[in-house]
Amino acid sequence: MDRRHDLLVIGGGPAGSATAYWAARAGLDVAVLEKKVFPREKTCGDGLTPRAVHQLDDMGLTEALGSYHRYDGLRAVAHGRSLELHWPEHSVYPSHGYVVRRRDLDGLVADNAAEAGALVLTGTEATAPLIENGALVGASVKNSATGETSEIRATYVVVADGSNSRFGRALGAKRDRAMPQGMAIRTYFESPLHAEPWIESALDVRDRGGNSLPGYGWIFPVGDGTINVGVGLLSTFRDWKSVNTSHLMTEFAATLPGYWEIDPDNPTQAPTGGRLPMGGSINPKVGANWVIVGDAAGSINPFNGEGIDYAYETGRLAASLVAECVAVDGSYPLQRYPEILEEQYGLYFKVARLFAQVIGRPALMRELTRVGMRSRTLMDWVLRIMANLLRDDELGAAEAVYRSAAMLARVIPEPRAA
Repeated sequence: MDRRHDLLVIGGGPAGSATAYWAARAGLDVAVLEKKVFPREKTCGDGLTPRAVHQLDDMGLTEALGSYHRYDGLRAVAHGRSLELHWPEHSVYPSHGYVVRRRDLDGLVADNAAEAGALVLTGTEATAPLIENGALVGASVKNSATGETSEIRATYVVVADGSNSRFGRALGAKRDRAMPQGMAIRTYFESPLHAEPWIESALDVRDRGGNSLPGYGWIFPVGDGTINVGVGLLSTFRDWKSVNTSHLMTEFAATLPGYWEIDPDNPTQAPTGGRLPMGGSINPKVGANWVIVGDAAGSINPFNGEGIDYAYETGRLAASLVAECVAVDGSYPLQRYPEILEEQYGLYFKVARLFAQVIGRPALMRELTRVGMRSRTLMDWVLRIMANLLRDDELGAAEAVYRSAAMLARVIPEPRAA
């Protein structure tokens, strides 16, 4: 701890461990601080999309993933109909995903970073930025077990401490409250269909009385005798602050299709939830010698709440820029980070944020899903757009979707307060 590292990574989850892996592979001296000890639970749907699988493959984890539940696509359920939609064929991304509990996945990726040469310190919390002469030089840390405090110094710092990012806030990063925020809650149930080849999305959530509920639900088969069941909600819903997510979870579980054969009153563990900043809503994302990645940067898809793939991708990008900084002995390459993010995700997140406004209007959402569920071709397109799996020759279509959505948003009045 008394030496100065090239890179200090705050957080050992998906974004932090990916950063550490790629930085270590580039020959950097990397230290990672993770306040928990693996394995540890994390509120998540546990689903890995083809984009996430691609990143894990590139990190050499293809064989390790093979021991977990593989699925082929999405089953969309709404208005008494269901459509089974395969992941599309793509020149870069595989046409399958996996469901891996985060208590297994995060430890797997962190161990992989350690094997690549990173120093991974678990049970070690970064309590505050270490500032000297106005410059960030590392972090004050505390051993979670002993309470012992110390300092770790580094030339560069990557902040990857999750959606609540205390370290990022200490550096001045804030969420743009005009952008959507998600709320989610999930638990697990035993089910004989735990190895289904489809993850399921419920686009028309109702309570036991048949009344519509805000948000959408998911059922992800885990392959270990259980299914991951959860409900998500966006802040674009007018009364989102007053929604009781525990009630949503209870009603959704009670109205799950009978083929899942769950006991809705007996989850295998208590439901847990949290809030998710979305659409790149956290700024600034870069400083003189630091950068924020993953959930801490709001790199979560507003279409579906997916963040693991963007955590891996932004961590990889940050590692490459830090390696470039070390190679040229100057921090200016790091300043390209926001520009590259805008090139890669700007249009997509713009479309997604606009779509989030539609999701927040339950009556409109019901009508759109009613139309969509009658057209497999349309829903195939929706799946590809939502999962960010458009091919290069289809990017013009994404722009068309954005323009159409913008026109729609202008003509539909905002819901009035009750």
